[in-house]
Amino acid sequence: MRLVTPGDSAPASVNKYLLPHESQVITVRRHPAVLMTPVALVLGGLIAAGLLTNTVGSDRLNYIWYGWLLLLVWFVWRVAEWSVDYFVITNQRMILTTGLITRKVGMMPLGKVTDMSFERSIVGRMLGYGSFVLESAGQDQALSTVDYLPYPEQLYLEVCEMIFPNKNASADD
Repeated sequence: MRLVTPGDSAPASVNKYLLPHESQVITVRRHPAVLMTPVALVLGGLIAAGLLTNTVGSDRLNYIWYGWLLLLVWFVWRVAEWSVDYFVITNQRMILTTGLITRKVGMMPLGKVTDMSFERSIVGRMLGYGSFVLESAGQDQALSTVDYLPYPEQLYLEVCEMIFPNKNASADD
């Protein structure tokens, strides 16, 4: 089963990094679990602001809620960043795009990948995400670890099939 059907196209924020002769095979957004820490901080800040509202004088009350508002703005920023981060696998390379204002594009040609593994923590197994660890022939690459990938087993199998195709398969398969 393919994660992206051949008729689908990459998001516009990613499509501009694809070469004319490349075809995308898989495009995924990072797992929403990447937002667990920001959510915990915003909720913790809300609880703390609520508790402090009852214990401090009214002259400091505005500072407490302005502080929480800044935390909320930071959270919205993190969600906006998450919404434009994509991991794309084309027929020739792997691309990781990140960043809202400062755009970072990490890339590794499929032919340079010598080893690939995925890791899943206990929380990752419960929530359904994992990390890819990519290695190339003794070189430092811009793309070596990709965290918070959804359904990593399926992604792993599909990428391995692309990197190490079955040379014994007939044309009918």
